[in-house]
Amino acid sequence: MIVPFLSLKDVTGLHADEIKEAARRVIDSGWYLQGKENEAFEQHYAEYIGTKYCIGCANGLDALIWIWRAYIELGVMQPGDEVILPANTYIATHLGITENGLVPVCVEPNPRTLEIDDTLIEAAITERTKAICIVHLYGRCAMTERIAEICRRHGLKLVEDNAQAHACRFNGKRTGSLGDAAGHSFYPGKNLGALGDAGAVTTNDEALAKAIRALANYGSQRKYVFQYTGRNSRLDEIQAAILDVKLKYLDEDVAKRQEVAAYYYDHINNPLVELPERLPDAQNVYHLFPILVGVQCKVYGVRDRLHDYLAEKGIGTVIHYPIAPHKQECYAKEAWNVPQLRLPITEMIADCELSLPISPCMTKEQVAYVVECVNAFDGK
Repeated sequence: MIVPFLSLKDVTGLHADEIKEAARRVIDSGWYLQGKENEAFEQHYAEYIGTKYCIGCANGLDALIWIWRAYIELGVMQPGDEVILPANTYIATHLGITENGLVPVCVEPNPRTLEIDDTLIEAAITERTKAICIVHLYGRCAMTERIAEICRRHGLKLVEDNAQAHACRFNGKRTGSLGDAAGHSFYPGKNLGALGDAGAVTTNDEALAKAIRALANYGSQRKYVFQYTGRNSRLDEIQAAILDVKLKYLDEDVAKRQEVAAYYYDHINNPLVELPERLPDAQNVYHLFPILVGVQCKVYGVRDRLHDYLAEKGIGTVIHYPIAPHKQECYAKEAWNVPQLRLPITEMIADCELSLPISPCMTKEQVAYVVECVNAFDGK
């Protein structure tokens, strides 16, 4: 049996007729940028997330870059200020911060949840700290009451990297509406994915929204008048139209992912495999299904053997992420990382994490086959 990690063709096929009609509508309109499709998707996505504003942009990294840049332009922050963030994340979270001359302050994750450890945050705060950036990694909600209280007590901005958690909730509210601003990625493999790169920022802050919209449009708030030195980072009309189609089915598609995840939680039983703490479905939309391989038995290196073993069985898996951001060459000489940070939990996750297939297109037979193969693995 073949079980792809994620078949984008199959995911697109779930709503293919409507997607093709949306693309045709844009092509026939003759209007391909900053038109009615953007307006419609931004309105609908803001309503879905629960914010006043949504600003489409070129991709998820740009969404993060523009949030921090806008805070600098508005005088809320300045280069050299510090932003606390999880050490265990995709490098884009760091890049958005360092691109703006801000300083990332890495905090270890909780090894049970794989999200930022809120008991370690306060010790990382200094007089230069201006914000906390939480990442809802793997589709798991990273927000906690403690984080909200820390931000209130210290007067810190709360920014969400919601690139992997569309449709996730915390206390009844969608992630992406929990803090002061949030960056979203619509990379094709995401739960809400375009057919190319796409992103957005959501916020309730009108001044921030206006600054971000201008920055992502060359720095212009009206034609040929430039308040900022911006860049071209716009969401095109075809991607907006496609995203608006897929948004209608997001909750339905997530529910299918949750069914797959429930089977994994209920049936995976291998002493070499550790599953992260199970969250209520409202707090986990299962963009990914990460497992840790060989941790409890102290058998390191076995993760790669499981990856290869499953590949031989026709099952696709992906490692997220084999090299932690603080270990990447691009940050080797940065002052905040010299001497290189020692983050043992983050490094353990990089050594042991493996993501199993999960998508709204998986059949029950495929899910059962994945479990059967994982349970049969003996580490050799």
